[in-house]
Amino acid sequence: MRNQEKIFVIGHKNPDTDSICSAIAYADIKNRTTQSGKYIPKRAGQINEETQFVLNRFGVHPPGYITNIGTQVKDMDIRMSPEADKSMSLKNAWEMMQQNSIVSLPIRDKDGKLEGLITIGDIAKTYMDKTDSYLLSTARTQYRRIAETIEGTVIEGNEHAYFVKGKVLVATANPEMMKTYIEEDDMVIMGDREEDHLEAINQNVSCIIVGLGIQVTEKVIKLAHERNIVIIMSPYDTFTIARLINQSIPIRYVMKTDNLVTFSTEDYTDDIQDVMIKNRHRAFPVIDKRGRCVGTISRRNFLDMHRKKVILVDHNEKDQAVDNIEKAEILEIIDHHKLGSLETMKPISFRNQPVGCTGTIMYQLYGEQRLEIPQTIAGLLCAAIISDTLMFRSPTCTLQDKMAAGALALIADIDIEDFAREMFKAGSNLKDKAPEEIFYQDYKKFIAEGEITFGVGQISSMDSEELLEIKEKLLPFLMSECGRHNISRVYFMLTNIMEESTELLYYGDGSREMAELAFHQAPEEGTFHLKGVVSRKKQLIPAMMEAAQILQSDFA
Repeated sequence: MRNQEKIFVIGHKNPDTDSICSAIAYADIKNRTTQSGKYIPKRAGQINEETQFVLNRFGVHPPGYITNIGTQVKDMDIRMSPEADKSMSLKNAWEMMQQNSIVSLPIRDKDGKLEGLITIGDIAKTYMDKTDSYLLSTARTQYRRIAETIEGTVIEGNEHAYFVKGKVLVATANPEMMKTYIEEDDMVIMGDREEDHLEAINQNVSCIIVGLGIQVTEKVIKLAHERNIVIIMSPYDTFTIARLINQSIPIRYVMKTDNLVTFSTEDYTDDIQDVMIKNRHRAFPVIDKRGRCVGTISRRNFLDMHRKKVILVDHNEKDQAVDNIEKAEILEIIDHHKLGSLETMKPISFRNQPVGCTGTIMYQLYGEQRLEIPQTIAGLLCAAIISDTLMFRSPTCTLQDKMAAGALALIADIDIEDFAREMFKAGSNLKDKAPEEIFYQDYKKFIAEGEITFGVGQISSMDSEELLEIKEKLLPFLMSECGRHNISRVYFMLTNIMEESTELLYYGDGSREMAELAFHQAPEEGTFHLKGVVSRKKQLIPAMMEAAQILQSDFA
């Protein structure tokens, strides 16, 4: 069965309950209504306590964590390499590379681990440059490989033994002359004369090679056997044997083993381009997560990369999206926020509705597709609506949200008020958390008129005392956070669900003036007390954006 293409359904960074639960729900919808791929819910950040409580409550595993959606080496067309081990001869390696139209051949051990790399250039250089008559013994060449290379047969001796000492030479002189230049352990290429064969044996050579398919005598074979001398018979003439024999050396002698430039299947293509440019190799070995070499890639592979395909839920701002979103192919966006800064290469399905929660849109989609909502997913979506609308107290809440939550609660068999108290209590249990964890639990970056950048975090609680403790922790952290990530103004909303109010902390040059203009009031004891303000999206951000625009026009 062919593997289905993976399509990720993912929410924003610092995900909230709506972002996580809507991703899970939409992946379920798509998997039940289309065969075009396998839809997988993902998350772009760590799950907060509230969301973890919801997932545990309904027995659902959290989506996998993905920090970067950019293309990786595994998204390239990796060229699978044929099996090659270091004992293979140069001739075999050359033929394998020609048959597979490749210029680089990774050499692997029996477990698939990379041991070295040989190229067409390495083989050609060895063949053209090496004039050393001791090359075969220096390379510890197996007699079987020598016979294969000259298409011969080992007719005497151990074909699995190795030629480890002596030189290779052509012995065509008379026996008396041969005594002067043949040495013990040499390998000799000879003609058909028995007296020459006997003299070579007398000189105690390691191996005798005879060409043109000549049959050596029984006497020669007997004496060779007694002295453990190998005899190889080849159909080629003496010249051809001498020309080919260096191709029998094992590739371990030639292959590169040090300072190999390799890439992991998990490497991001942005990170490897410079390495490829600096190292002008024709191909680079690729190693998978198990440490096995799976093939090679080249610079040409950048032309046919497969961008990851994603569906975004609960956001449409580039700064809120998973890193490298511009390198991915966005197929759909489903959201309930204002239009943001994301751009796509072609028209896509973009569903944006003025409701309080993306979970409400998911509820509608189940109805439109006439799909039964699983009890667990009903619980997740109901929790998302309760969370995003602050149990229907947020001004973002619509009648559609309330109706959807009521219907989902029936399917999930939960009491909305009791469940909401449990969920908010779990989500606001922040006493043991570090300021950084609290700050980034629900934090978003915004760009206003004139490229004014500001960040807004929010914590909602039903406990006034807990909010006071959080405030004392966060005030020093706001100072250290300002200036990071190109953010000049930092705000944090301490939202009291029961009182339907927010205490707004601020820090940064111009942060006070912008908040004063947005809410027409001055701070008290270093914070703004905003009655009736509970929604970052519908109440705080629009006011801040308008204030930033006014400030920018005054400055201009």
